[in-house]
Amino acid sequence: MTNIATSRRLIAVASGKGGVGKTCLAIGLAQALAASGRAVLLVDGDLGLANVDVQLGLDPVRDLGDVLTGQCALAEALIRHPAGFDVLPGRSGSAALAALEGERLAQLVALLRDAPADDVVLDLGAGLGAAQRRLAAVADLLLVVATEEPTSLTDAYAVLKLHRRDAPSGRAGVVVNMVAQASHAHRVHAALDSACRGFLGAGVPLWGAIRRDPKVPAAIRAQTPLLTRHPACPAAEDLQRLAAALPARLAELSLLPDKSLLT
Repeated sequence: MTNIATSRRLIAVASGKGGVGKTCLAIGLAQALAASGRAVLLVDGDLGLANVDVQLGLDPVRDLGDVLTGQCALAEALIRHPAGFDVLPGRSGSAALAALEGERLAQLVALLRDAPADDVVLDLGAGLGAAQRRLAAVADLLLVVATEEPTSLTDAYAVLKLHRRDAPSGRAGVVVNMVAQASHAHRVHAALDSACRGFLGAGVPLWGAIRRDPKVPAAIRAQTPLLTRHPACPAAEDLQRLAAALPARLAELSLLPDKSLLT
């Protein structure tokens, strides 16, 4: 059995709706994993509405669209960030990428699987489109980002429901973002877990909680990763804790029979 705790891993970060801090979380996770010694590639998979490059202050010459159309090799589109990880930028405003399907989508899946990295962190676009669902289904782990907002909970449940349909033996977990205190995260998780147990037949684990922190929007405005600009702030500590816990949590999951998406 492949040990997904230490082998090459594709980690998709998703949300049912926008505005939950998904991209910032994906960037922070990528940096924290890189700091642990892993070779990390952060892929902007928000097809058509990419913004990882904006949050990081990058000015890409090549991007994911160029790779998929054969205009350049993957290595030519990668940008090495000073924080220690590589970035494959997406393309904003591309209807062709937003409607990716068929052979081109399969090409993207193969690219992610063969990427030269220990961890590929895939920042998926918000929503429930076919491309997002396909990319989530091939991930070794799907992290669904939710907040305390009722609409976020509803949409997060929809993502989990469809993911179970698309990848019955997949692995998924919830990260509750922008909470005032840890107890709030457990309340959000309890609501999602109860819904999953009641309607999907199995619960969903809580993988982490990220506290609401004024340093986060400050880092975004500065176009600098949070762990670089404010490494000791509460949200940065939580991101580091999430990354540090991944190997043990994935090791536990690798020992379980592949009976259900939600473990």
